[in-house]
Amino acid sequence: MNKMITILGPTASGKTSLAAALAFDLDAEIISADSRQVYKGMDIGTGKDLDDYVVNGRHIPYHLIDICEPGSKYNLFRYQEDFMSAYNDITGRGVTPILCGGTGLYIESVLKGYSLSPVPQNEELRKSLVGKSLDELTLMLSELKNHNHSVMHNKTDVDSCQRAIRAIEIETYNLENPTPRRVCLPIDSVIIGVNIDREVRRAKISDRLVKRLDEGMVDEIKSILASGVPAENLIYYGLEYKYVTEYVIGKTSYDEMLHGLEIAIHQFAKRQMTWFRGMERRGFVINWIDALLPMDEKVNTIKKIMSL
Repeated sequence: MNKMITILGPTASGKTSLAAALAFDLDAEIISADSRQVYKGMDIGTGKDLDDYVVNGRHIPYHLIDICEPGSKYNLFRYQEDFMSAYNDITGRGVTPILCGGTGLYIESVLKGYSLSPVPQNEELRKSLVGKSLDELTLMLSELKNHNHSVMHNKTDVDSCQRAIRAIEIETYNLENPTPRRVCLPIDSVIIGVNIDREVRRAKISDRLVKRLDEGMVDEIKSILASGVPAENLIYYGLEYKYVTEYVIGKTSYDEMLHGLEIAIHQFAKRQMTWFRGMERRGFVINWIDALLPMDEKVNTIKKIMSL
């Protein structure tokens, strides 16, 4: 078995289709590194694009997609646990795993082997933070991270007050409870970055947003709300779920939703790239390949990198 391959890149760079094409060539299996695709029924808004996992009529096995209920709060500790379970299963069968996604924190946590603690809710702390703005919470989080020498909770992953409060809760817990922590070994991996020109990326993001709205993203979110998931729980997931939910509950107009969401996704992609560049500064070697190369050329380039 070859070592694990990691394919990362910003949203709309074509990571998933590349991972699937490579998995087809290598008889590999894919482990998702996406913090929102874990939720069942949240398909269009999270961009699962499950058709990408069918290559030449063959279904490529994938893991860590559709593993928990919408409205629940998945976290890094659970992801690391679920990743190791999938990784051990795949490698135990002599198959090559391909880690693929855009959630930099999830990727880095398993490649570097972060030591994490299961963090309980701190109701007293939460009450003290109610009413604070996202900017105020972000400043508090930054100060806690400096105390903890933490690289967790980048702005990419903290884009709402609820997420910021949870991040503060985790950093506070880790500051006050340095032990015990679960020790995970780093994972050796060839890392491939999908590099896409900024203007091409912006055009793809805008086109994809319109396509997802046409495909029924608003109806998907209405259906989740109708199933009993509170609006604030959907807003917690950020991006599409935040903006479309606010539109559905009458907080914004359709045009405001579309314009605000488009800007937010562009900013999100930029923050993803900032995280990946930060990974390089933290010692990760990322082999960047051009997103616009033909698929077979990209696959062959990766195979050459693997053989070095």
